[in-house]
Amino acid sequence: MKIFVIDNGGQWTHREWRVLRDIGVDTKIIPNTTPLDEIDADGLVLSGGAPSVGLEVDKMGRNSEYLEKADIPILGICAGHQFMAIFFGGKAGASGIPEFGKATIIVDDEDDLFVGLPRKFEAWLSHNDEVSEVPPDFMVLAHSENCPVQSMKHTKRPVYGLQFHPEVEHTEHGYEIFKNFVRVCEVG
Repeated sequence: MKIFVIDNGGQWTHREWRVLRDIGVDTKIIPNTTPLDEIDADGLVLSGGAPSVGLEVDKMGRNSEYLEKADIPILGICAGHQFMAIFFGGKAGASGIPEFGKATIIVDDEDDLFVGLPRKFEAWLSHNDEVSEVPPDFMVLAHSENCPVQSMKHTKRPVYGLQFHPEVEHTEHGYEIFKNFVRVCEVG
């Protein structure tokens, strides 16, 4: 199983790689400028990035190409999640209430990512921006008190977004979320 982490400049990109490695995945971090035809993986993680980078298409490298043409599961985290929303026709922008530190995530639909997890758990957040309108063909999987779209999923493709950071130690069940994504990648 190979899942590559697309580096969008996030402060915790190496943690995403590390969690995948720790759960037995063949993984590496690759630049977001890597052409899709050079990627031989079973899944991709679109990392977070510097503040507002998810809203700046020119700084997101080839993320559009991955989302449009990759025939493998994709998980967008923070900026990757925000960019995903914009790419598919939704909206993202400044948060009504930026979230930094712990927040309670409320699972609305366990779908694939939250299978076997409690309906509420603590997660670590670090964002000034958020998804404000879910794209067509997407559904909300989780929210928090201050952010209505903590997680979303494409209804026809294995494409997921998370606003919170499952890769950091302060997020409860982060490893389980990554393991659930690995299961999605195994199915294809």
